[in-house]
Amino acid sequence: MKATQRDFASVAQRAARECSVFFFCGPDEAGASAAADRILELIEDPGERVEMSGAQLRKDPILLGDEARSTSLFGDKRHIYVRANGDETLDAVGNLLLGSGEACPVVVVATSATDKSRTAKLLATRKDALVAMFWPPDLSAVAASVRTMAGAVGLKLGGDMAERIARAANLDVRLAKSEVEKLALYLDACPQAPVTADSDALDAIGASCEEDGFMPVVNAVLSGDARKVPAELHRMRELSLNPVGLLLAFERRAAQLARVAAALGPRGRMGDLDRGKKAALGIFFRDERDIATQLGTWRGLRLDRLTKRLTALHQSLLANSQAAELLLAQELTEIARFAARR
Repeated sequence: MKATQRDFASVAQRAARECSVFFFCGPDEAGASAAADRILELIEDPGERVEMSGAQLRKDPILLGDEARSTSLFGDKRHIYVRANGDETLDAVGNLLLGSGEACPVVVVATSATDKSRTAKLLATRKDALVAMFWPPDLSAVAASVRTMAGAVGLKLGGDMAERIARAANLDVRLAKSEVEKLALYLDACPQAPVTADSDALDAIGASCEEDGFMPVVNAVLSGDARKVPAELHRMRELSLNPVGLLLAFERRAAQLARVAAALGPRGRMGDLDRGKKAALGIFFRDERDIATQLGTWRGLRLDRLTKRLTALHQSLLANSQAAELLLAQELTEIARFAARR
């Protein structure tokens, strides 16, 4: 079974009933992750989550099939969630499909993979698998998603409010969903008693996020601004910024740099892009200088290595939540030192 981001919503419920392997890919990692979460919401009883990385499965291709067909200590249901890069899970998924016996649901979010990758082609023609590819959304698409999410939790949002939330979340549907849920909680909204949200309510829950956002840290590190990095890391600790949320901001910027680099070609420059192309690539005026600076360092193989390093760091943070802040600070310092040398 194959889907695009346009028709994913219409096939998700059927796929959750009929499929056991889900492969979400494309340049919009946020959209792919949101789709994975949606599938797990629709599965009747997903049970315990077992997390794996693509690098782990590349080294041990048998592990996925063994784990999917094993049972927990108490016989509870489970599902496997894999974060991978490209075709790292190809052999593991192939072995899973060749095995016998009932397997638990397997959800793969594959950064840098497309629906033309070998893993996608392996799954696309099967009735028990779903392949869906996600492209970076535009503002209107995310605003529409925000209004849909708001309606589900009892919030009434105007178009301008939905767009404001979408912009504040940097077009990331996961962060937008978090803001909608906070807003609903703040207004005590529910589907049985809908509440209209206004800008004052959004200011009340979002003021600190707008003032103390992730992007100053992202820009200082990826631009190699050695003078600002210590202060930004200190601010991260002082404000207790969520380590995984901050890392997601780095992953989104890396994905954006990859899209911009692909649009420019090997010798292109930011000045070669017209206003319409910049808007399509999500380059806002306030970010243009930072993105241009970062492209000078993170391009080609260096950008590919950065993406893989961020993906590995994501797995480390999820596996070591108590030390997440320290691990993130150490890794960001190393990345900033590399960028400064360039």
